[in-house]
Amino acid sequence: MDAHHHFWHPARGDYGWMPPDDPVLARPYGPADLAPALEATGISRTILVQAAPTTHETEYLLGLADGTDHVAGVVGWIDFERPEEIETIRRLAAHPKFLGLRPMIQDIVDDAWMLRDDLDWAFRAICDLDLTFDALGFPRHIEHFNTLFARYPSMRAVLDHCLKPTIADESPECFDEWARGIARLASGSTAYCKLSGLVTEAMENWRDEDLAFYSDHVLEVFGAERVMWGSDWPVCRLRCSYEDWHRTARQLVDHLGEAEKAQVFGRSAETFYRLA
Repeated sequence: MDAHHHFWHPARGDYGWMPPDDPVLARPYGPADLAPALEATGISRTILVQAAPTTHETEYLLGLADGTDHVAGVVGWIDFERPEEIETIRRLAAHPKFLGLRPMIQDIVDDAWMLRDDLDWAFRAICDLDLTFDALGFPRHIEHFNTLFARYPSMRAVLDHCLKPTIADESPECFDEWARGIARLASGSTAYCKLSGLVTEAMENWRDEDLAFYSDHVLEVFGAERVMWGSDWPVCRLRCSYEDWHRTARQLVDHLGEAEKAQVFGRSAETFYRLA
């Protein structure tokens, strides 16, 4: 299973983060574009994740999911700053392929945004409706996520992209700070972690061993049963193909037993997202 990928169409107009002239990103990506990579890697189920801060995009993704057999579920977006959106959450939650929510915290200026009292309604709705929360952030958000997860202990949360460690920096200090923070999140909460996004945080001429420091640490502190592989396609194409990242990830977990590998490449995501 691929626990994290995107489809998008820039002409929709709500991908403000996307450089309009980027030759890799600024083009449409849909099911037909991903199909050859899924066939080549033998992946039959995926989780489709929002990439725009609009409910319209979430509805667009649910429409794609309805017509795409391999999409097992959608992680969408709502405006956490509008309590009246509770009705939107309830409506989305009624869709059989709607799994949870992902506010784009990495793009929000206030690092402690998720701890604002006026957002409590949204996090309580996630818990009450048994939805999931994808935590999209950077190492500087680690302590705030620690506080958030302690505040809502029943919330099913997963860290996207290992919280984007600065792999390209190659600084021991940066690694140690990230590693300590990730370990605190792993031991202090029930959160899962997505083994995804690492290639795009590395240098263009990245090596497998550059990523292994990070994947090994995540697997050690979370355990394979709380780690799930995701492609982050098409963003991964900034560094390599879908197939190359999948092959690299397989190599990064090669030291694990077969049962643990099965957790990382399917069962952990199925458990977390409660997929039949």
